[in-house]
Amino acid sequence: MTVSTPMMVTFIVYILGMVLIGFIAYRSTKNFDDYILGGRSLGSVVTALSAGASDMSGWLLMGLPGAIFISGISESWIAIGLTIGAWLNWKIVAGRLRVQTEHHDNALTLPDFFSSRFEDNSKLLRVISAVIILVFFTIYCASGIVAGARLFESTFGMSYETALWAGAAATIAYTFIGGFLAVSWTDTVQASLMIFALLLTPIMVIIAVGGFSDSLQVIEAKSLENLDMLKGLNFVAVVSLLGWGLGYFGQPH
Repeated sequence: MTVSTPMMVTFIVYILGMVLIGFIAYRSTKNFDDYILGGRSLGSVVTALSAGASDMSGWLLMGLPGAIFISGISESWIAIGLTIGAWLNWKIVAGRLRVQTEHHDNALTLPDFFSSRFEDNSKLLRVISAVIILVFFTIYCASGIVAGARLFESTFGMSYETALWAGAAATIAYTFIGGFLAVSWTDTVQASLMIFALLLTPIMVIIAVGGFSDSLQVIEAKSLENLDMLKGLNFVAVVSLLGWGLGYFGQPH
């Protein structure tokens, strides 16, 4: 696949836009608290969009559609479980953690909070939690960068390696320059693009197929079983898919 000039310009503008946001965030960063947690002053819209983008970007736009394409609509139980888990996490954990971190020495990180909350004078809890975050969040971040590289590869016709390094370099640049504010603001922009894509794609697909009725005929020709929420699932399988939502309580977002 040959990379066209408009596609390459779009890619470059996107990357430069993300880095520019990093510089703007840098100018708004006054102290270490701002750099690590944005001064605890992010609004509800930025917080929601940023958390959603960092949590669901590659999975929502590539992973889940791929799973549904292969296995049918029954994979939607994962999305239902994650929706419930996200709601419970914000309802039960988020508010309390926000208050408690300020109460316990204005903790800026989870290892700091755990160490202060449980009076860990040996600092062992801080070290263990930091190592756990380092190991597993490195894998988590790597999966996001890989998803972005695959997207750039298929959309812009770039080589996988070029897309991988370009995406990683841009992400590291704006994060290093602008800290948490940069991450939150770039996530907000990307979440807006994701919402636009999620709303526009079904409409474009229906138009391309020939209309809503033609879309239903295409689905019927494939297999109506793909629209069965319980296809190939028993009670244990449904509960297991819903159980994906439990992961939200351990995520650092």
